[in-house]
Amino acid sequence: MNRTVRLTAAGILSLAAFSLIELWPSGAAPRCADAMVRAGQIMEQAIQALRDRREKAGARFDPGIDPNRTGLIGPEHTPLATTLGELQAKRSTTNPNVAGYIVYLLCKAGVQPGDSVAIGSSGSFPALMVASLAAAKAMNVRPVTILSLGASSYGATDPDFNLLDIYEILASKGISSAVPAAASLGGEKDIGLDFDSEVRHRLADRIRAAGVAFLHEPDLEKNVSERLRIYEHGASRRIAAFINSGGGYANLGTSHLALNVRPGLNADLSLPPPTERGVLFEMAARKVPVIHLLFIKGLVTEAGLPWDPIPLPKPVPLRLPGAARGSGFWLITAAYFALLFLLAAYPRQNT
Repeated sequence: MNRTVRLTAAGILSLAAFSLIELWPSGAAPRCADAMVRAGQIMEQAIQALRDRREKAGARFDPGIDPNRTGLIGPEHTPLATTLGELQAKRSTTNPNVAGYIVYLLCKAGVQPGDSVAIGSSGSFPALMVASLAAAKAMNVRPVTILSLGASSYGATDPDFNLLDIYEILASKGISSAVPAAASLGGEKDIGLDFDSEVRHRLADRIRAAGVAFLHEPDLEKNVSERLRIYEHGASRRIAAFINSGGGYANLGTSHLALNVRPGLNADLSLPPPTERGVLFEMAARKVPVIHLLFIKGLVTEAGLPWDPIPLPKPVPLRLPGAARGSGFWLITAAYFALLFLLAAYPRQNT
């Protein structure tokens, strides 16, 4: 076998091996791979339920704001809006595959069926709450959810369709438990100091009417302590992870170190003083894995998801960078190098 033939054969072999590896499914464990797709399908169902409810209520979808008609993108300016938000980031979180990515992060954190997951959701990213609940259902874990109703622009900013309203629709469809563990007004100091007094009273009445525990504590340490107590009380067994979505005062705290928390899974964080810690840092101090759903551009880039997709993608198995390789990958690798060795050795055996 001459040198040209050997090089050609090696090139064809390399191309075939590369193609097989590229087509090989994600290295996530089968349980997690199946749950990733299932979570996306559950989120699809949730979006359809929200769409149907909004249409029955006579709501109109602004194609310039919510072209995918998700019901998860609110107006830019309302009495419930707290800060500025990026429209494209909000729309990117409505992709059903975000739920699959959260499954991947939960699996990576070691969450098992029957565990409990603490969820802290602000109204800024209602789709992330939906995705987190869909992921929990797909994995058969218990979500213990605390809502903060304040929202940045294009979030759950409609006072008549706020985060609690969205949660209750999901509960009616069996996508979440009956009621959240608790809810707060959110906004400044977590008690809505930046809202008009009429809005504060209206939201407080709404929380009480829903039969939800009403958190109303401006002191950060006391607020965080109460949230931790609620999470522990609502957990069926260990709290296996904490999911934070949005930038709520009680969840992030007041330390500048919150800016250093990377999007996605964080297993080890630098801790601020206790007086500056939000729930996220207190969970980290207790060695609970933290999943941080903020800085959406970085989050979707890491997940390999599209930015501001129109229309929404269908749920698919995600190919995630850095995922553990399965046995099939190593079989292909071993066979590849064995065949390369035989190609190299063949001429010497026949001279």
